[in-house]
Amino acid sequence: MKEEYDFSNAAQGKFYRPGQHVEAPVYVDGDVLAFFQKKSLQKNIGVDQLVNSILRKEMEIIQSIE
Repeated sequence: MKEEYDFSNAAQGKFYRPGQHVEAPVYVDGDVLAFFQKKSLQKNIGVDQLVNSILRKEMEIIQSIE
């Protein structure tokens, strides 16, 4: 890594896209992923669909006890 960088010719906001939606990755432990992959294969749905449905149910439970 250089000790000093020259940003005098840099363009501010060159890659900024207002209103653009950015997906944030979610990382799970290997055993958790393996479990949900197995269950999603049994249900013939994607892992993302399965995890989202479970998280929505958890959200409902949390909201009901608040």
